[in-house]
Amino acid sequence: MLKKEADFIIVGAGSAGCVLADKLSADGKRQVILLEAGPSDNRFWIRTPIGYGITYTDPKVNWCYSTEPDPAIANRQLFWPRGKVLGGSSSINAMVYHRGQAADYDDWRRAGNPGWGYSDVAQVYESFEEFSTTSGARRPASSHPQSGNRLTIHDASADYHSLKHEFVEAFLQASLNCPENLCLEGEGVGPYLITTRAGKRCSSATAFLHPASDRRNLEILTNTTATRLNIEGGAAIGVRCLSGNQFIEIKARKEVLLCAGAVNSPQLLQLSGIGPGELLQTHGVQSVLEHPHVGRHLQDHLGINYFYRANRPTLNRTLRSWPGRIGAGIQYLLRRSGPLSLGVNQIGGLARSRTSLETSDTQLYCNPVSYQPAEGETRKLTLPDPYPGFIMGFNPCRPTSEGSIEIGSSDPHAPPRITTDYLTTQKDLDGVVSMARLVGRIQDTRAIQDILAEPPDLDLTSMPEDDILKDFRQRSTTVYHPCGTCRMGADIQSAVVNADLQVFGIQSLRVVDASIFPNITSANTNAPTIMVAHEAARRILKHLDS
Repeated sequence: MLKKEADFIIVGAGSAGCVLADKLSADGKRQVILLEAGPSDNRFWIRTPIGYGITYTDPKVNWCYSTEPDPAIANRQLFWPRGKVLGGSSSINAMVYHRGQAADYDDWRRAGNPGWGYSDVAQVYESFEEFSTTSGARRPASSHPQSGNRLTIHDASADYHSLKHEFVEAFLQASLNCPENLCLEGEGVGPYLITTRAGKRCSSATAFLHPASDRRNLEILTNTTATRLNIEGGAAIGVRCLSGNQFIEIKARKEVLLCAGAVNSPQLLQLSGIGPGELLQTHGVQSVLEHPHVGRHLQDHLGINYFYRANRPTLNRTLRSWPGRIGAGIQYLLRRSGPLSLGVNQIGGLARSRTSLETSDTQLYCNPVSYQPAEGETRKLTLPDPYPGFIMGFNPCRPTSEGSIEIGSSDPHAPPRITTDYLTTQKDLDGVVSMARLVGRIQDTRAIQDILAEPPDLDLTSMPEDDILKDFRQRSTTVYHPCGTCRMGADIQSAVVNADLQVFGIQSLRVVDASIFPNITSANTNAPTIMVAHEAARRILKHLDS
């Protein structure tokens, strides 16, 4: 058995782990080992923005999980892609960048987490965000000093499909807020910002890990799976992992930092004897610490798409036909521009489904492409419909239903049980109806009516509520934003980690990823995950200096 030692062991090189590896190794004083179960991200379809249509189902870089059947969505099992590669899910996601809204983080603070309100985290965001644009639009101003490696957030609106004009006009006709500034935070609909740099994906690995990878005090182990945290005397002292057929024991002189994501972080804690006692006993795992909330409080955005036939060309023609693909490929290879340099989620943002609401409750997506679900619950992003089409859809910003992540056996290589428990509260059900009505308002605008080749399949304005819910139950799918399974809070009776992300009851162990969210944020979760990692690094370094 190979033995190693470092000051910090980071488990998982995803959106958060890449940040920690950069920040904790920056001054050269501490030895850092970063473990990643998947391979390098040096792959064409990862670096190419539209490539997530390929990596979406690629088991070489994707855990390719499936959920348990959920009665609330017609007993369907949803496909849950999660990144298994340097950069984690930021290497295979749709690249939309949005902070959410202030109330998300103010609720974090109210849940017993000082220093996590929006006035606090806004400064953290500003410290690592770097904006680029090809449109001349105004960029958000930063009042916070920037240092170190930064994430490039690109305004690609000038290159978006021409349907962007009709979508934005429809928003205006539906009396939605269309701000002049880019849709970075809070209420507002318009072009989405994306994490690309010079026409290539800017993942967390691109932004933070690769610039740090040559440091002598940082060791990156790919294709290395952590199988257990070593706990001794109530403290994390290291990690046991497997690389190929070789077991490795790594000792942590200071801390173990668990950054494996909302699915794998609670799984590894449970495999290591930290979790609900009854669950551990069922699977023959010796309990180290009864920790009732490990794996609980799973939240996710559940959304739906409505499909429309257009009377003008959309991205379907480009991405489905061989001439279109070849032309787009040549444009990308020569100039790093065109459809392959973008995502398909081009227009949308946060809106209120009812004007009486204090904050946005709806995230909208308007995409100039359509692709009906195929092969069960997966979607063939690389094979759009054979006619001009587009999508309008939504997901609720702040669902209240909660599921769970539980080990299904003591085998660390066995996938955990993902129980979604969607739509278990009346608030979530009521929200679906009001948000569908909002899409109906947009659908009925003159701007949308003028681009339709035929009437919509569904009249969302007059459709009975029961029919809206039935359709949602049968067709809705994850928006791939799981979080909350190791949530941050005041004590072990309500949470897994404290405000410094230290695991209650276990010394020298922190969780740093989307699993610590006390509640789901209102928009895409990649931005807040990267922010959490920066704030965690600041707190860790402050602790070392104290």
